[in-house]
Amino acid sequence: MGNNNSKKYLNPYLGGVLLGLVLLAAFYISGRGLGASGAVKSMVVTGIETIAPAHAEGTEYYQNYDKSHPGGPLHNWLVWEMLGVLVGGFISGAVSGRLKWKVEHSPKITSKTRLIFALIGGILFGFGSQMGRGCTSGSALSGMAVMSLGGFITMAFIFGTGFAFAYFARKLWI
Repeated sequence: MGNNNSKKYLNPYLGGVLLGLVLLAAFYISGRGLGASGAVKSMVVTGIETIAPAHAEGTEYYQNYDKSHPGGPLHNWLVWEMLGVLVGGFISGAVSGRLKWKVEHSPKITSKTRLIFALIGGILFGFGSQMGRGCTSGSALSGMAVMSLGGFITMAFIFGTGFAFAYFARKLWI
């Protein structure tokens, strides 16, 4: 047997079907769709309440958030969903032999530049998810699953703006 260096990935059609089944199960079990921004928000609220409890007690936003999440922000099932995504991704990478400490980038840029742009992109995406009252999963996938016009519009704009900006960021990858 020769040395096979090809990367092992799940068939994308099977992955799409599995994602749809997970989304269906989330609607059936919890009565709502999937999303990541709610988990991040819960973690941020917990962090603020731990580090600066006086600030959290004196801020209306944190007080309202606590009222809508009895038992505290970490009792939000989305936090555990995201933990499962992180652990599942780690296990998937380990099983398929792709778990390595490396930064993939174009040979035209440095790892530092790639990481800076990834951080900027993450911050912009986080800001956008709060402006849009949900992340891609919550707004687009879950919205489309319930045939919401807003979900379809959101998905069109996500892919449309991604396509439009890809030209300007192409040197980060090719």
